[in-house]
Amino acid sequence: MVQALQVPVSFDEFIAWLPESSECCYELHRGKIVEMPKPRGKHSKVAGVIQGELYLEVRRLQQPYFIPKECIVRSADGLSGYEPDVILFDEPALVDEPQWESGSLLSLGKSIKLIVEVVSSNWQDDYLTKLRDYEALSIQEYWIVDYAGLGGRQFIGNPKQPTFSVYTLVDGEYEVQRFRGGDRIFSPTFPALNLTVEQTFAV
Repeated sequence: MVQALQVPVSFDEFIAWLPESSECCYELHRGKIVEMPKPRGKHSKVAGVIQGELYLEVRRLQQPYFIPKECIVRSADGLSGYEPDVILFDEPALVDEPQWESGSLLSLGKSIKLIVEVVSSNWQDDYLTKLRDYEALSIQEYWIVDYAGLGGRQFIGNPKQPTFSVYTLVDGEYEVQRFRGGDRIFSPTFPALNLTVEQTFAV
């Protein structure tokens, strides 16, 4: 049984509270601890496909990037902490991350080349809350992978349809490109990436 904390919870309190082993993942959202179910089924498979494709592209290009098994990203205001589905680090930049070695914690956007969230029923977190916080950290590229078409119509169209959104930081603000069906996904970090939306979403 995990002991509840009084709201609001600081980021440091959240990290100290986190159970070492649990059937669930936990994130800190604006000072409140939120239980996140571990990715299962297609959610897990889609995240795994993306992770594998990014790993192969990093190896092909021989870039100093890597994908960790797990980590927590601290928001710029310290009120939130997220565990992304996939994250790609710039290894040389980690020298400036004070809590990386001791706790796999990140607080600097420059350490992150690309971050990926696979959409679940709580789609507002990915399209609104996390987008705002990742933008504030100046994370250069953010993918929202909505394989089930769960997001709001303003984000994935009307009628709703499975959509792969690539947000790129331009002059401090995110600009978005959306891809569907047989579209090849364009990534500014990996412009030669040969991957379509259909390949990513395939069962």
